[in-house]
Amino acid sequence: MTRYLLRRLSHALLLIIGVSILAFLFTTLAPGNYFDEMRLNPQIAPETLVALRAQYQLDRPLPLRYLSWINSVLHGQMGFSFAYNGPVAPLLLIRAKNTLLLTITATLLAWAIALPLGIWSAERLGRFPDRIISWSTATLLVIPDLALALGLLVLAVRTHWFPTGGMASVDFGSLSGIHKIRDLALHMTFPVAALVLSALPLLVRHVRAAVAEVLHAPFLLAAEGHGIPRLALLFRYALPAAANPLLSLFGFSIGALLSGSLLIEVVMSWPGLGPFLLEAILARDIYIVIGGVLFSTVFLAAGNFLADILLYWLDPRIRTESAPQ
Repeated sequence: MTRYLLRRLSHALLLIIGVSILAFLFTTLAPGNYFDEMRLNPQIAPETLVALRAQYQLDRPLPLRYLSWINSVLHGQMGFSFAYNGPVAPLLLIRAKNTLLLTITATLLAWAIALPLGIWSAERLGRFPDRIISWSTATLLVIPDLALALGLLVLAVRTHWFPTGGMASVDFGSLSGIHKIRDLALHMTFPVAALVLSALPLLVRHVRAAVAEVLHAPFLLAAEGHGIPRLALLFRYALPAAANPLLSLFGFSIGALLSGSLLIEVVMSWPGLGPFLLEAILARDIYIVIGGVLFSTVFLAAGNFLADILLYWLDPRIRTESAPQ
């Protein structure tokens, strides 16, 4: 197992390094920088701008700036923000916690809905319930994430059932423990719903296809002949047999929901990475942008690594292939 995990970790590390190089290259070579607007201010002397560029090492060659940035990453700083005049990592960590809370909740909820729906659809393949689920997922699949988020936001404004923005109420600090959880849940309802609805069609279709492929396997027909109840047959035998592609999809879905959550956060004013990165992009605060891209890549790699661990644990064929000869 150690060799298998080390190989997967090395792949993830190479991916993160490659993404960091591309992100650093594209953001630093983009036209304009944070100090361009300062040149238009007659109260700021040109010497001050030169000193600021030197302070943030913008006057150095690109390879040296990248190596300096890597050094700051190793020291837990991830560069310095122009706007906040401080290390990028603490600024991102505060908001990354909120994004992870939203993404993990939506991922678990989406899979909790997709598994029984997909299995039920596969078990009734071609019949009316399967067609209803297929039409519903096809309809959700063609609706853009932005339209879903805006529709839910309009619903929140019209009905006043749930808060329309933010993560907590103004009086959150004075609430008791259970009321804090309730307040947080109310603020999360529509952002999580938007993420779940955007991810659900793809998950249901994959679960349906994977389970339908194994439903007529000989071992399932033999188990059914022994009188095993249908529900146990589906969840105890069919689902594990179809688990390999679904586990790979699980890792991918974390990254997909994370990228989708950035847009949802902006629309619904959730204080996560989305609004923070948008603000940094508009201000050309490049080290925050690079740090946000790197965080997203790490989350995606972590999701896929988790899927690899689950595959290794559930599939004896992978353990046999990775065992030393």
